Amino acid sequence: MTAFDIVSPETIREGEATDAYFERTVETLEHADRNPRVTAEVTADQFPTGEFEAFAGIEDAAQLFAGRDVDVDALREGQLFDGGPVLRIEGPYLEFARLETALLGFLSQASGMATDALRARRAAPDASLLSFGARHVHPSIAATVERNALLGGFDGFSHTAAGDLLGREASGTMPHALVICFGKGSQEDAWRAFDEAVAESVPRIALCDTYSDEVDEVLRAADALGDRLDSVRIDTTSSRRGDIRHILREVRWELDVRGREDVDLFVSGGLGPADLRELRDVVEGFGVGGHVSNADPVDFALDIVEVDGEPAAKRGKLSGSKQVYRTTEGGHHVALADREEPAEGDALLEPLVRGGDVVREFDLDAAIERAGEDARRVDFDATP
Repeated sequence: MTAFDIVSPETIREGEATDAYFERTVETLEHADRNPRVTAEVTADQFPTGEFEAFAGIEDAAQLFAGRDVDVDALREGQLFDGGPVLRIEGPYLEFARLETALLGFLSQASGMATDALRARRAAPDASLLSFGARHVHPSIAATVERNALLGGFDGFSHTAAGDLLGREASGTMPHALVICFGKGSQEDAWRAFDEAVAESVPRIALCDTYSDEVDEVLRAADALGDRLDSVRIDTTSSRRGDIRHILREVRWELDVRGREDVDLFVSGGLGPADLRELRDVVEGFGVGGHVSNADPVDFALDIVEVDGEPAAKRGKLSGSKQVYRTTEGGHHVALADREEPAEGDALLEPLVRGGDVVREFDLDAAIERAGEDARRVDFDATP
């Protein structure tokens, strides 16, 4: 028994993180001495639907195929797609039969998170966005949440261990617990102690809704920290009764009338794209949690489309190896891979693995830029 319910990386790489029927499939094919060379494709929709999603999880997928006798082509990380394959595998079927479960898990959850992060960014294009969602998932995948929040355009995240893995510093200031530890009526003591304790590089963002009215605590924090106060955070957005937009406008007014236009407003607490659109003109930043971490996975499936070079597919799936293209007008086009490509279109499936060697480098900053540019190109909608 392990300390936590975590499947090890070694188990995943060996193909043991699989569904039982793939074990039975391998057993049966080996018994029958049958191992055809196949082409298999990962798709969500066969044809374009008009609803784009962001592709993610490909770095983990590449490591899954490393050292195996297969060739893999895939979209780039952050590329938007709308129908057709996002990944294509060619090789002896037994080389990857047991990898399907893990492969779809890597791609489905990450792509769902990246897509919803992109929706949040498009809903508030000029605001600062921080990911607060790691607390909603198993700790072993916290870095997956934060990576895909960044991929969708977030400016930062809160999870420190994820920061270590991603090579980025986590962001965050104080929870209600800190203020409560100083006691009701002693909020100033908590804010001042924080200011004295943390590094100068940490923004002075005072949490201002623990015990009393938001306006009251904000003005008290402004008095307590003076010019050292960078921002105030209101965190009762989803649980507080009342008109949160009106509350924030009142806070802004009372700060401004005292000459504190320098103090920014930061809001968190159960926010989604609709909330961001409603509040983006009155606040400078948002903390977004469950909208990204609890995103519905993209419903990818893996299907064989060729066997020994001949078209083959189950009912409801399109046979034959395919390619997908981004057209100049921002459309998504699906075509057979061996046919002439569109006159004005860029092929999106590119080499990922050749003969077991990973032939692509992964650059998160480039992927973030790609997602943002492609979202503008296809006019990605923030509403699901």
